Amino acid sequence: MQHFSSRKIIHIDMDCFYAAIEERDNPELRGKPVGVGGSSRRSVLATANYEARKFGCRSAMPVFMALEKCPDLLIVPARFDIYKRDSLQIRSIFSRFTTLIEPLSLDEAFLDVTHNPEPGTIIASRIRQMIREETGLTASAGIAPNKLIAKIASDWRKPDGQFTVSPANAAEFMRDLPMKKISGVGGKMAEKLASMGIETCGQYRKIDKFEWARRLGGFGAELYERSWGRDERAVSPDSPRKSLSIENTFSENLHTVETLWREMKLLLDELEEKLTSRHGERQIRALVVKLKFSDFRRTTAERAGQTMDFRIFRELLAEANARSEDKPVRLLGVGVRFHDIPGVEQLELF
Repeated sequence: MQHFSSRKIIHIDMDCFYAAIEERDNPELRGKPVGVGGSSRRSVLATANYEARKFGCRSAMPVFMALEKCPDLLIVPARFDIYKRDSLQIRSIFSRFTTLIEPLSLDEAFLDVTHNPEPGTIIASRIRQMIREETGLTASAGIAPNKLIAKIASDWRKPDGQFTVSPANAAEFMRDLPMKKISGVGGKMAEKLASMGIETCGQYRKIDKFEWARRLGGFGAELYERSWGRDERAVSPDSPRKSLSIENTFSENLHTVETLWREMKLLLDELEEKLTSRHGERQIRALVVKLKFSDFRRTTAERAGQTMDFRIFRELLAEANARSEDKPVRLLGVGVRFHDIPGVEQLELF
């Protein structure tokens, strides 16, 4: 069996992909703050270029708020057919180096290049050069022994850069990293950890793994492994998400629907941001709420829907909580199911 520490994993992340395509196709936009999204003030941005981000504009931000922060912001309608075309072209470049490609969205992917004899750093550099030459776009890359670190490293030299973390340096690389950089640690969880005096991975791993499991459940134990930079997830080719979900295990059980709703709104904001920034091209087919009660029974409530409708989520919460038999809730999850991509086997929600 191959040791995961000997793997070479690359995470490629396109730089402001949608906005960069719009600037490439319309040079008059270059150097100006650009947001891609709906024209209505009630819609949200799918992305914002770096000029717009200087003003505080970001993906999933309502257009009216982005315009308040940057009155000169140029709103460009999303063209997902063009973004998909360019994404496929970029994926064809990946395939010149490996067959182990796991797309996360149109603008990012993991590549396992372990069996390629060239160093991962050289491979990533060649990929980025080919992307620039063949599409006119720039990409950033992280090279590491696993997916967790590779994804974090790809942000290190953005835009148009790359960063390598060797197996020997993985634990040191993670030590001073904020916990919120780890996938799955959203704003609410980061706040909870901060209230315990935990803000970095180094602080988190000073506490025993089994104590974290007691405090936060299985996710707490998993975070302990991640805080050391350990991640044995394989790169799974051609497995686009069938769903997207976020959940939170509470340090203390919650007893009322209103309290749950306050927590749910925070999760929904985080879910909406991830949907817009990473999966804006996917079509939603259902909304889902999951609860785990104090006796560890689980239940889910689901309803067909095409948009992030907070009203429906609240109704699903009430429906699921009505099955509690007066038991408090220890875990809350929210998610969406996507329409299937024909011919592709996908992972299920929750």
